[in-house]
Amino acid sequence: MTVIYDLEHITTYRYANPVTFGEHRAIFLPNGGYVGRTLSYSLETNIPSKVRWIMDTLSNNVAFIEFSEPAQELIVTCRVRGEHFGIPAIADFPLDARAKEVPVQYTPDEWIDLSTFMRPHAEDPDGSVAAWAKSFVIGDQDVTLDVLQRMMDTIWNTLTYQAREVEGTQSPGETLRLKSGTCRDYAWLMIEALRRLGFACRFVSGYLYDEALDGGEVGMTGSGATHAWLQVYLPGAGWRAYDPTNRITAGYDLIRVAIARHPAQVIPLAGSWFGDAQDYLGMDVKVTIRKLGTLPEFE
Repeated sequence: MTVIYDLEHITTYRYANPVTFGEHRAIFLPNGGYVGRTLSYSLETNIPSKVRWIMDTLSNNVAFIEFSEPAQELIVTCRVRGEHFGIPAIADFPLDARAKEVPVQYTPDEWIDLSTFMRPHAEDPDGSVAAWAKSFVIGDQDVTLDVLQRMMDTIWNTLTYQAREVEGTQSPGETLRLKSGTCRDYAWLMIEALRRLGFACRFVSGYLYDEALDGGEVGMTGSGATHAWLQVYLPGAGWRAYDPTNRITAGYDLIRVAIARHPAQVIPLAGSWFGDAQDYLGMDVKVTIRKLGTLPEFE
């Protein structure tokens, strides 16, 4: 089955007086690959602007926006119509023998390609993240898929989700200490813990389809805004999605936009403005995803 969807992402900044804007960097456009494709898209602003697109070092679609007029309100709207093929279950991709137990054994070529995603990025001054990671393999509990599932379940069961519109991501140690965080905090904790067990992991920014926002009954945590999860590279299965916020590893709910070594690389919209500090009144982000229909698979 293939899902056809419409996505709208609106970011609004408000100011007490007209301010001028520096260049903004936007990462809104889904990078489909084997899980989907973009059928049409637009990027609009409420004030005159010039947009240029590039593909960054990780093949993410990035728009740079230059504004030519001051304003009291800045609205950036991205609209996408896409085709989503879904994420198959891991059972459809049997792991290589060298990936079935922790630590996973990567080949020399894989090490070269994956090393940037294997090296821990966040500081762990008190060793709490390393200790938490090791707790999942104590006592010969080293079956790879079991370790991944237990870590994801533990985050979901023991941490409290706290929505936060302030930019930035908590350190993994802070998330453990506070026992709470957003989707990006959950993903970052799991990434850095798995890296300390020898896994190659990358941060994923994207969108979460929620049937509850489209007339359905089941609600998802983190919907109505951008979403974050992670991918783990497992020989035999490739890059596998793990969403600790909703315990999702397959299906049609996760729409990938960008991948990164760390969260700061894929902030959805970032830029500068010039005026008095007290002029800034705040921002709002609204994301809506509507499923238009499904198409059958062809053999």
